[in-house]
Amino acid sequence: MIEFRSVSKQFPNGARAVDDFSLVIPSRKTTVLVGSSGSGKTTLLRMINRMVDPTSGVIEIDGESILNRDPVKLRRSIGYVMQNSGLLPHFKVIDNVATVPVLNGVPRKQARAQALELLDTVGLDRELADRYPSQLSGGQQQRVGVARGLAANPNILLMDEPFGAVDPIVRAELQQETIRLQRDLDKTVVFVTHDIDEAFLLGDQVVILEEGAKIAQVGSPTEIMSNPASDFVADFIGVRQGKRALTIRETPRGKILVDSEGRAAGVLSGEFL
Repeated sequence: MIEFRSVSKQFPNGARAVDDFSLVIPSRKTTVLVGSSGSGKTTLLRMINRMVDPTSGVIEIDGESILNRDPVKLRRSIGYVMQNSGLLPHFKVIDNVATVPVLNGVPRKQARAQALELLDTVGLDRELADRYPSQLSGGQQQRVGVARGLAANPNILLMDEPFGAVDPIVRAELQQETIRLQRDLDKTVVFVTHDIDEAFLLGDQVVILEEGAKIAQVGSPTEIMSNPASDFVADFIGVRQGKRALTIRETPRGKILVDSEGRAAGVLSGEFL
């Protein structure tokens, strides 16, 4: 379990990215932090592995303050996946994945063998192991990034808008892969995105943020969609417009659901007619 208690972050230039933030992130679930630019979501994520230290407040992992942990050792014990994969361009795929285990003292031969297994886990052909990142597609690079994040077998996996730079088809594939990995590996995942649809798809717990990391609402996708806590949340998730504002329309072949612009969004199955 990860817990934030009254956490604030003010940068040297005076910008206050996080203001009195408190949240419990449950173990073995996916918590998604979602908000527009400037909402503090990436700052919150990076405080978990001490890439950014809080100005005040407490962050604990399983009851222990992260400030009691060596920052480097802490980072190596937590998986981290970022946008554009962040792969080392001069390392082959297999060595990118094996990097953290080697730094943690795992013999290189053993780390490389484990890296091959992780390529299987994230759905990549082992033939890609000897390629360089520049020889991979964007989607393949992101899968390697996920494999590297899992290489130290962390209990916690941080994902900072990891699919924002790939095309919609590949993004949908990677989202489904993330759901499968969480189901199979049972990690505590903290995922950052600005896309509410992605948040609702992936999150067991969704945290909608306003500026300064103020929590507008926290809950499951169903809880938030069925009962928005404020006009801000209702507008942010689009319950009054677009594909969430659905109505029933009669057609010669039965009832269909249409969105606010009159576009077909689905059909009503027999049990709901």
